[in-house]
Amino acid sequence: MPHTPHLNNQTFQPVQEVKPLLVPRIVHLGCGAFHRAHQALYTHLLFEQFLSNWGYCEINLMSDSGAVLINQLNKYNGHYTLLEKDEEKSTVRTIKVIKEAMHPRIDGIDAVVEKMASPDTAIISLTVTEKGYCLSPATDLLNLSHPNIQHDIAHPTKPRSVLGYIVASLRLRFQRQQPPITILSCDNIRKNGEAARRAIVGLAAQQDKQLAQWIDQHISFPSTMVDRIVPAMTQESYAEIKQLIGRDDPCAIICESFRQWVIEDNFVNGRPDWQHVGAQFVPDVTPYEMMKLRMLNGSHSFLAYLGYLGGYEFISDAMQNSDYSRAAYSLIINEQAPTLFIPDNTTLLQYTQTLIKRFSNKTIKHKTAQIAADGSQKLPQRLLDSIMWHQKHGSDYAFLALGVAAWMKYVSGQDEQGNAIDIKDPLQHKFAEIYHLCGVGLEAVDRLLAINAIFPLEFSQNQDIVKNVKTAYQQLISVGARETVKHYLQQTVK
Repeated sequence: MPHTPHLNNQTFQPVQEVKPLLVPRIVHLGCGAFHRAHQALYTHLLFEQFLSNWGYCEINLMSDSGAVLINQLNKYNGHYTLLEKDEEKSTVRTIKVIKEAMHPRIDGIDAVVEKMASPDTAIISLTVTEKGYCLSPATDLLNLSHPNIQHDIAHPTKPRSVLGYIVASLRLRFQRQQPPITILSCDNIRKNGEAARRAIVGLAAQQDKQLAQWIDQHISFPSTMVDRIVPAMTQESYAEIKQLIGRDDPCAIICESFRQWVIEDNFVNGRPDWQHVGAQFVPDVTPYEMMKLRMLNGSHSFLAYLGYLGGYEFISDAMQNSDYSRAAYSLIINEQAPTLFIPDNTTLLQYTQTLIKRFSNKTIKHKTAQIAADGSQKLPQRLLDSIMWHQKHGSDYAFLALGVAAWMKYVSGQDEQGNAIDIKDPLQHKFAEIYHLCGVGLEAVDRLLAINAIFPLEFSQNQDIVKNVKTAYQQLISVGARETVKHYLQQTVK
């Protein structure tokens, strides 16, 4: 039954400051929808409820669309609408913790680097996706052949990559003998703090060994686990926001009501008290991170590839198919959960049930194609690691193998009706080359498995793993995604 969202202090008009003046002590790189629906919300709630003065300077570094968003945020004084919704309730908020917004195409590279190096800056946080770290999936080390990395090694004061901007700002901080800061990764990467350290120190070492040593010794890189489903905005989404607030808001976001943030408490220059508004500070994020990457993200990718191939535009649509819903449940509880060391007070059954409910939320239109993007960067931590765990322990991983096979069919670039799929992936040209040479036969599987940037040798050279992936792939080719899911359920779920 339709429900009326709760409007929480909704206004875009200038207001008198009645609370402490926000200081942009956090510079955030990658001002996308997820950050604005997640970390910025926690900081806003801390400001609203506990009079915190921690504010943001938002910086986008890439793409024309990133510059457009920065201009839009500046036009509205950094304020934007956040609509949180599920099938029980909705809440509308005006988020007000962005004090500045910058882009190098608007403000210039030097101004952006100076802002990051400002003495007021205590934290540089980032949501730049897996690609932004320029790490090789095969080695987990900085990819020195990446064009942007090569440029930044040669031109350290005129960076192009996210890493280059961070290193340039840390160089100024080092030269000026300013206090160290915290680099806070909020991306879905295993041990994201350690990944950020490897990438940043790796680039610095190519430019200045002394700087790299200072960064490694003085800058902190806490790991985090972030969780919230934030679909891409559509024309319908913006229309829904306009109906609620009475005006257009080009920066608005719609997301689910659920949110979670687990943070390693390792900050060298202060931090907001996010624990007062629901964040959890822990000594070690790893168990929470692995639970989320495998149980949530792994099943999300599984549903995205099989859902798209099965003709479902949104995850919630796929979940209306009971075969898909049961398959996702079986994957999570029977194949992903056993691979994990679970923190105290965490019930896997309850977590699984919560995930199924979240995926089935029909008020959130999360496109299968959105989740399917950049699969080459996501497969190792979401599916491959779990398969190798099962292989070593002699246990079943049929749905995990099916997820990998579905990704392989998806990156063929053609759906089951013969329509072109718009593949978005750093290796999309490699996939196109493989399928141009091989067609969609099993030879394509062998060639994909030979891409060591995705598949480690212990995976691609394991006969049992290869057999299971090929069996699933052949089934997808023969009868399609929906019938394959049904078949696998009949074989695995008694």
